Amino acid sequence: MTDCGCEKARAELEEYLHNELCREDAADIREHVENCADCRAELRVGVTITEVVQRACRESAPEELRALVLTRIRTVQSGHGALVD
Repeated sequence: MTDCGCEKARAELEEYLHNELCREDAADIREHVENCADCRAELRVGVTITEVVQRACRESAPEELRALVLTRIRTVQSGHGALVD
């Protein structure tokens, strides 16, 4: 493995976080992050954001908000209104 450098590591960070890279590219980025404090910090931010979004996606909207959104969608789909007041 060779150090892929900060530019490549940051460009592929999102794919790395979601396990979307081939094994070799992921290993290169993992090695780089282990040896680069700046990219390691960037990775921690990405991990934190990913975890927060995943938690938010598991939560349900309040029933009143859900009903309002569904009503608006039906209104727009029927062609009788706009999404924005």
